[in-house]
Amino acid sequence: MTVLAALVTGLGIGLAGCGQQPPVSHIQPGGQADAASQADPAARWADGYCAAVTHLVRTLSALPTIDPSSPAQASRTSSRLLSSVVDGIDQTVAGLDDVGPPPVPGADKARTDLLNRFSAVRQRADSTRERLDTATDAAATKAALGDAKASLDDVAKLDVLEVLNATPELSAAGKRAPGCQQLVVPPAPR
Repeated sequence: MTVLAALVTGLGIGLAGCGQQPPVSHIQPGGQADAASQADPAARWADGYCAAVTHLVRTLSALPTIDPSSPAQASRTSSRLLSSVVDGIDQTVAGLDDVGPPPVPGADKARTDLLNRFSAVRQRADSTRERLDTATDAAATKAALGDAKASLDDVAKLDVLEVLNATPELSAAGKRAPGCQQLVVPPAPR
């Protein structure tokens, strides 16, 4: 149960900065995209990038809860939680594939690095989910729950804005892209 408490605590800390507002549509009446973003390829790309990573942020902000009433229930609900994480990463990667490489020189390496991290985190979460689903004794369940916490820690360490911050041009484009504004959480007052 200590491992489970750490898992839930770690998840809560990881999600603290992911408060999301409802998505804002950038399509005007008649189906026309914002004219400014059409004339600004970097801002249009940044908007698509932010829409893609928003899948993961929304998934993380709406994860199923873990039921610690018994080790078996904790294992089942943790498995569902990890399955949601895997689905969120899959949707995000698909969205990033649709957006394609950034239109700014030097930013594609940051995108590739982030996609590689998404892949590694997804693989670990899915592997841990499988271990939770097949654990047959208390020791295996406890070990898998510890790995679930580590998987969630990996997710919490992902910086979804990393690619936008890779170059000054994309950072500026992200500030012009309406879809990116919902990913930026203002710093807490001191």
